Amino acid sequence: MPPSASDAATSRTPRDPRDPIIVALDLPDVAQARALVAEIGDGAYFYKIGYRLGFSGGLAFARELVDQGRKVFLDFKLHDIGNTVTEGVAAIRELGVDLATVHAYPQTMAAAVAGRGDGGLKLLAVTVLTSYDDADLAAAGYASSVGDLVARRAAQAREAGIDGIVCSPQEIAAVRAALGPQGLIVTPGIRPAGADAGDQKRVMTPGEAVRAGADHLVIGRPITRAADPRAAAMAIAEDIAGALPAG
Repeated sequence: MPPSASDAATSRTPRDPRDPIIVALDLPDVAQARALVAEIGDGAYFYKIGYRLGFSGGLAFARELVDQGRKVFLDFKLHDIGNTVTEGVAAIRELGVDLATVHAYPQTMAAAVAGRGDGGLKLLAVTVLTSYDDADLAAAGYASSVGDLVARRAAQAREAGIDGIVCSPQEIAAVRAALGPQGLIVTPGIRPAGADAGDQKRVMTPGEAVRAGADHLVIGRPITRAADPRAAAMAIAEDIAGALPAG
C-alpha cells in the first residue's frame, strides 16, 4: 500500500523512490488515460487529473483509480466566492482523492478549509504558476517578484490551515521556511536531465527537486510521451533514489 501524503510530510524521507512521483494524466479521454496507467504499471501509483481529462470523464476515472488503491491528485485550482469554493471542496472530498488544489488567495483558502472536513483530503494552494516569470507577473499587474509573491502566499496558506503548496522547484526553500517542516510541497516544472523544458520557465531535475525538499513531483510529458512510459518512470525513480537520505 503506498504511503499517504501526510506520511511523506511527516517522515521527509520516503523509502520508496516512486513515492514522490505524480504522473500528470493530461490526456484527451479516459480510454487513453486508462491504457497509460496500465502501461506504467508498478512504475508509479500517484496520478494527477486536471482540466483536460477531468472534463472528459475524469471524475469517474478518479473514483476508478481510488478503487484500485491508487492515489489521485485532482488539480482544478478552485477560485470563486467563498460558498462556491466550500461546496466544491466538499464534493471533491466525497470522491476519496488524496490531493486537490485551490488558488492561494486568503478568502479562497479559508473557504476551501471549511469544505475539507476531517477526512483524508489534503488541500494544496497554487502560488504562482510555473509558466510565469517576473515579466508575466508585471504584465498581470503585480508589483512583486515571483519569489516574493510565492513566499507571501505560502505564509498565508499556513495561516489558513492549508496542507501544502504547489510551487516551482526554485521556490522550495522559501516555501519550506514559510510552511514549516510538516507542510507538503508539490512541484511541477520537473524535467529529467536533457529533457525539453517545454512551456515551463522554472525547472529542476527530479533528483535536484527532492534534494531541495520537495515531497512530490508532478511529471507529465517525460513519462506520458515516452516510448516506454514505465521505463521512463523507473528511470526518474532511480534519479530520486540517489537524492533520498540513506536509512
